[in-house]
Amino acid sequence: MTSPVPTSNTRTVDLPGGLSVTIEERGSSAEGRGFLLLHGGAGPRTMTGLAEALTEHAYTVVPTHPGFQGTPRPEWVDSPADLAVAYLDLLDILGLSEVMVIGSSIGGWVASEMALRDTRGRIGSLTLLNAVGIHAVQKKNAVIDARTLAPAELAQLSFANPAFRPDFSSFTDEQRAQGAANQRTLAVYGGEEFSYDPKLRGRLHRVDVPVLVVWGEQDGIASTTYGRGYAKSFPNGHFTPIPDAGHFPHIEQLGRTLGAIGDFADTVVNAPSAA
Repeated sequence: MTSPVPTSNTRTVDLPGGLSVTIEERGSSAEGRGFLLLHGGAGPRTMTGLAEALTEHAYTVVPTHPGFQGTPRPEWVDSPADLAVAYLDLLDILGLSEVMVIGSSIGGWVASEMALRDTRGRIGSLTLLNAVGIHAVQKKNAVIDARTLAPAELAQLSFANPAFRPDFSSFTDEQRAQGAANQRTLAVYGGEEFSYDPKLRGRLHRVDVPVLVVWGEQDGIASTTYGRGYAKSFPNGHFTPIPDAGHFPHIEQLGRTLGAIGDFADTVVNAPSAA
């Protein structure tokens, strides 16, 4: 008998300090473990397929970054560090521990900031999917500034397979307005340097949980060299390239991405400690 796919539930969670976060959750958190999926600039819908697949293994939560999809964003919430604190508060409220935080693009930046601030041991591991957040050692490997690109240009750089690129000509006026609003919110979180914190790379040596960096090899936004550098910034960092994928390997190559995460969980996260 095929197991039913857990239905999703969307609700708003009030956090300390007056911030509210909309989350989509799947499965049950009764065991106190789960996955926290953090989306990039294209919004929470980009994490749906991955969330549905991971729910077969554990409770899955996908927050909407405040300001995306029309959700409210207080003015004081304006950086990945602010989001990191908010999502650590969320894990406290949900009573989760040994969480694998999976972040795509700027969501990976937020995940890294979370690991640096996790004083209560909520996080068990990180998976970064074509993440941004650190400066490039060489300028030629710097992250492309998405603010300078038209949506169609950005899509071309983001997806290796043209079939995955959005057909913007079919968008309604409401969809175009929502996309533009999301990009304005992304620009706020990106800050002055937009795609990185100049000091982040030098701090990542303090992250003591295992980290998997998954990278779509055909990413036109951030190069594979940038991704390998990200992985090397962590004491327990691991790098897995995904062929035939761009900036969203979990969309273009979901099976390969799940395989990489599963192998990481089996051989690193859940491996017996050396005697």
